[in-house]
Amino acid sequence: MAKTCSIPAYFIVFFIISPLISIVGKLSPWTNPLPPEIFSLDIANKLRVDLDAIKTASTDFGNLVHVTPAAVLRPSSINDIVDLIKFSHSHSVPFGVAARGHGHSSRGQAMADNGVVVDMSSLNNNGGGDGIRVSWSPALGFYADVGGEKLWIDVLSDTLEHGLAPVSWTDYLYLSVGGTLSNAGISGQSFRYGPQISNVHEMDIITGEYNVDIHRFWLVTSLSHLGDLLGTGELVTCSKQWNSELFFAVLGGLGQFGIITRARIVLDKAPNRVKWVRLLYSDFSTFTRDQEKLISTTALEYLEGSLIMQQSPPNNWRSSFFSLSDQSRIASLLSQHGIIYCLEVVKYYEHLSIDTVDEVLAFLSVWMWDDRMSAVIPDEDTFYCVGFLRSTGFNDWEVLDDQNKEILQVCEKSGIKMKQYLPHYKTKEGWMNHFGSKWNTFQDRKSQFDPKMILSPGQGIFNSV
Repeated sequence: MAKTCSIPAYFIVFFIISPLISIVGKLSPWTNPLPPEIFSLDIANKLRVDLDAIKTASTDFGNLVHVTPAAVLRPSSINDIVDLIKFSHSHSVPFGVAARGHGHSSRGQAMADNGVVVDMSSLNNNGGGDGIRVSWSPALGFYADVGGEKLWIDVLSDTLEHGLAPVSWTDYLYLSVGGTLSNAGISGQSFRYGPQISNVHEMDIITGEYNVDIHRFWLVTSLSHLGDLLGTGELVTCSKQWNSELFFAVLGGLGQFGIITRARIVLDKAPNRVKWVRLLYSDFSTFTRDQEKLISTTALEYLEGSLIMQQSPPNNWRSSFFSLSDQSRIASLLSQHGIIYCLEVVKYYEHLSIDTVDEVLAFLSVWMWDDRMSAVIPDEDTFYCVGFLRSTGFNDWEVLDDQNKEILQVCEKSGIKMKQYLPHYKTKEGWMNHFGSKWNTFQDRKSQFDPKMILSPGQGIFNSV
């Protein structure tokens, strides 16, 4: 029998519930609440108000949240988005604007009640975005300038043609660049290279309102010129050196401070070969001990743990790693222990180094998240990211949702410190507790970059009670 032990005291938890049955039904009667002047702008022919467009933008991943926008913008250029936000900002009653990438945001992040949802994929379809451009510089090395609407699978495909690849990924690649950078972008590579938000040199951001850092524009010689640098709904370039407050605010900022239209992504040489190993454990303490040892003492490129239970097959949607004979042995172990633990590790190597792959002796430093970013993590050097990835039918999803709530309640009552990776709270107090010591900074940044609360209203961060 497996030994019993307590679970890690510090971790990030994220829940994904994905109903398999689509919604069938009629939308309620709808009258467009947008100011009529918007339909006289140049973007008017790109605003969709038909039922098909509205229905698609009225729900997000998991079909748990249903909010009806007034229109969907399908931009053909970045300027179309700029014009939309400028118009909302100038109106006496601004309407909400939310960016939607590939439709995988949850809990309302990409939704705007009676506002406008921006279909970012339209930039990709119409060639109006920044595309994918691979470059090199002495200061940065290899990098790729990537449109925020691009999917990570496209970034991989294009960079591999140059023998390169990003160093940090998500496990699922059919997500937009702007979408993952608005959260964090984590996978089994995060311990080594950091999350995706730690591997960005520079971004172009459309803000709700922004006073540009004049220190960047050192050629300004007169205060009379400053009026040209003050903007609402402007496209602003930012990095750690230029407009850094905006740069760090947007990374992990849940879409609250701006829409990402371009990101300069860190690249490295793509590996020639990889060795992929899965280690099985019946004892949880040994499993976690080895996991922490591996991230601190060996030069692996990928490390991720998972659980195999009797009701789940050894192979999942991600891979068919285990052979039929292995599956038979795993089934035997499961019958003995009820649950077994799996470490998945990957090591890159060159053609001539195959003999030394099994004897990795190099030491590395575990990557620490930059605290200036909006993303929050437990206040510990070592923490676990625990994912509950389950699917259900449309009629019984509430059972799993209740189980998720119960898990959070157990953590709170037991004093287990944790943060939700894809956060969802219904009260201001909940959001304040989530951001902790960063809450005041988060509020200040909202006042600076989106004071009229235009961007990403669907999560209710600033309109909760």
